[in-house]
Amino acid sequence: QVQLVESGGGLVQAGGSLRLSCAASGGTFSTYALGWFRQHPGKEREFVSGISRPGWRTYYSDSVKGRFTISRDNAKNTVYLQMNSLKPEDTANYYCAARSTGATDGYVYTETQNYENWGQGTQVTVSS
Repeated sequence: QVQLVESGGGLVQAGGSLRLSCAASGGTFSTYALGWFRQHPGKEREFVSGISRPGWRTYYSDSVKGRFTISRDNAKNTVYLQMNSLKPEDTANYYCAARSTGATDGYVYTETQNYENWGQGTQVTVSS
């Protein structure tokens, strides 16, 4: 069973930066496709960024492209989301997700139903 634990959320002023981390345990991390999603209050969870197995392809939602960077360290079983130039609309609960079975090399999954493992979430609040 794959367990995911996010960290790095917090309160930051607009224009600032945060780096989220998600540590995984269980299974073979390098075989996972990974993603970051976020959820605003009262709204559905939305895709933010994803990275393929073993890590050469990335994809971003239009709302974060050019500001956020996803990366993974397969030796540390950790995926990161570097968030720069943060805006108040980035305020949300951020979730890390892993597709641990059936992931295709070089493919980035963007739908919540593509992932069977989820972290508990970490809150990001951006003040104006």
